[in-house]
Amino acid sequence: MLFETFAAKASVLIPATLAMFQEGEVAWDPVSIAKQMGWGGRIVTGILFVMSAWSIGVMIDRYIAFSAARKQSRSFAPAVAGALRDGKIEEAIRIAERNKKSHLAKVVTAGLQEFRAHTDSNEISGEQVEASKRALERAEAIVHAELKRGLSSLATIGSTAPFVGLLGTVVGILTAFQKISQTKTAGLASVAGGISEALVTTAVGLFVAIPAVMMFNYFTGKVEAFDVEMDNSSSELVDYFIKRSGRSK
Repeated sequence: MLFETFAAKASVLIPATLAMFQEGEVAWDPVSIAKQMGWGGRIVTGILFVMSAWSIGVMIDRYIAFSAARKQSRSFAPAVAGALRDGKIEEAIRIAERNKKSHLAKVVTAGLQEFRAHTDSNEISGEQVEASKRALERAEAIVHAELKRGLSSLATIGSTAPFVGLLGTVVGILTAFQKISQTKTAGLASVAGGISEALVTTAVGLFVAIPAVMMFNYFTGKVEAFDVEMDNSSSELVDYFIKRSGRSK
């Protein structure tokens, strides 16, 4: 429905704009377009630029966070597995604490610390293993929320930016009609500013929305992959706790 609306607007505006361009009625450099815009179009464009800046900031932040998590997890996983294989829980915790940006390290640390709190006794009961399992689940939920930070704003920007651009289109058309009523003529020169304003705000709205939607889908896929890795690590760690509790009896 939204794209049909854009197509309908474009079918009317683009031919008129091309005619103005051919006749030299409109200058298409950014400064001239900004001067031709009314206050409504400038406000809409300003909002779109703020939305674009916000989405770019979220993209950069999530890319850096996910890259660091992936890099540290690659070195963390084999190191902590070797320490646990030798029964060195303290060493495994120290390795996890040195990789604080790793999503796996954050989850494993919570489980190991909870398990360590019960290893002072000679026997490790099933309840103590369950307590460690619950600690892992809580850590997973916290890390999942951290990984998704900012993604909701990308989704919001991706879904609302085209409508903000459409609002600019409506404002531009209203500006064009207002010029016609003021000049008492329907010539291209009188509607040039309104039509250019309508097209520019529509284009900016799509320019903001498309990258936001694409990166939201990309980062959501990354979060899902991280969730699978955390689930697998938690399951392996619970198995390790069960084996340790069996050996302690």
